[in-house]
Amino acid sequence: MAKQLQITAATVDPALLDLPWEVPLEEWPTEVLAALPRGISRHVVRFVKLSGRVIAVKEIGETVAYHEYELLRSLRTLEAPAVQPLAVITGRTGRDGEELNSALVTEHLQYSLPYRALFSQYMRPETADRLIDALAVLLVRLHLEGFYWGDVSLSNTLFRRDAGAFAAYLVDAETGELHSSLTPGQRSYDVDLARTNTIGELMDLQAGEVLSEDVDVIEVGNQIVERYESLWSELTREESFESGERWRVAERINRLNALGYDVGELSITTDVGGTTVSLQPKVVDAGHFHRQIMRLTGLDVQENQARRMLNDLDAYRAVTDRQNDDLTLVAHDWLDEVFNPTVRAVPRELRKKLEPAEIFHEVLEHRWFISQQQKRDVPMAEAVRSYTENVLRHRPDERAFLHHGGLADVPADEPAGA
Repeated sequence: MAKQLQITAATVDPALLDLPWEVPLEEWPTEVLAALPRGISRHVVRFVKLSGRVIAVKEIGETVAYHEYELLRSLRTLEAPAVQPLAVITGRTGRDGEELNSALVTEHLQYSLPYRALFSQYMRPETADRLIDALAVLLVRLHLEGFYWGDVSLSNTLFRRDAGAFAAYLVDAETGELHSSLTPGQRSYDVDLARTNTIGELMDLQAGEVLSEDVDVIEVGNQIVERYESLWSELTREESFESGERWRVAERINRLNALGYDVGELSITTDVGGTTVSLQPKVVDAGHFHRQIMRLTGLDVQENQARRMLNDLDAYRAVTDRQNDDLTLVAHDWLDEVFNPTVRAVPRELRKKLEPAEIFHEVLEHRWFISQQQKRDVPMAEAVRSYTENVLRHRPDERAFLHHGGLADVPADEPAGA
């Protein structure tokens, strides 16, 4: 008796039932397939048109299919960069009565490409460096969530262009495991595997004359280890500061932000030996800062402005020992005690030069700069006075430039302290 087709999914698209599950995947008709570039896989994988979108279907054993499906669901819950699982199809029987492998269905990641397609398009040596950076960042993000990959490679990753760089997404989790945290041995194994597989994949590209022979693939492979270790160290190490060196906290946060990470929690405790600062960074998606500052304060600001404001709010929360208080209440007090007084301390005739959020950002930037320069924690009131007299007073009136169409005359890359 033939098995009955079964679909396991959170929500089922009825159009899934119309696909030719009784046919081996490699024989599916072209009219249901989407012409997208595929990476290398040990299994048969096809991109399929379904209800106006594209899905990826992979033939795989039933146990492994369920394992990968649940892992991908967990990773999506953790907001980790991975493809979205849609369904597991079991009970497939061919027209000749033979049992067919189960299938894992995932959402195709729009605008993403496998690494071979990227090299075929660009064939620039620096492309390898950017892909390695993206893969290292992906591995760090997954490890922070407690995910052990077990099969790290360029082939098991999809890449999206991201303002001159690339963002990487996990696409194959067959060998993965999710733990509360990873041991150094598990992380080291993943990193070493990433290096070994990457070198082999790049050598394969060179053999196919897709990648220039001038590229030192061993050096590129070593870069993933160096990049991973520097990222992991920056994100997880704890530092101890003297009580008068709060500017070093801002310096550390700035470095983390430059790497694309937010500080998820900032706690400051004072003891006999001085001040201990513990940073626990976490990765956040684009637009996160804007949404959060809007929810907490009602201020509609740009993403980088919001990021700076939230970092200052975290510092205020820690210094006032209010980590256990409701964040909305703390944000209200921060608005009244820090943000508004800072902006109002600027002479009225100078405030129109920049938006309030930009003034606040530049004051914090200026305060950090002079604190670092003077090796002391400069008070906010002093920083505002210095910024007003030495920076803002000499800045053009941006609102006037906008009103008179002169914005193009303002240097776009002029630093705040210029």
